[in-house]
Amino acid sequence: QVQLVESGGGLVQPGGSLRLSCAASGIIFSLNYMAWYRQAPGKERELVATISNTGSTNYADSVRGRFTISRDNAKNTVFLQMNSLTPEDTAVYHCNAKGMVLNYEYWGQGTQVTVSS
Repeated sequence: QVQLVESGGGLVQPGGSLRLSCAASGIIFSLNYMAWYRQAPGKERELVATISNTGSTNYADSVRGRFTISRDNAKNTVFLQMNSLTPEDTAVYHCNAKGMVLNYEYWGQGTQVTVSS
């Protein structure tokens, strides 16, 4: 059974930081592209950042320079370090895994991030 379990969300003041984690099980983690998406109330889900199995990264323009995605293949975990948070970053953040060899995609349940004073 595949599971992606996010953690690390919460309430933070503008300008603050959070570090999200996503622990994967049931997949060969090193053979997956990993990504973070987010969905704010009333908005469509949007891609935040991606990381390949070798560590190549891409970011949405809205978070580039503030967020950093990383992965630890030994621990089957992907991270999202979020700095200089603004209220516009408030959303549910979801972890995503896509197979590199097999055609599949899995989602985590999400973790709420709220940026407010």
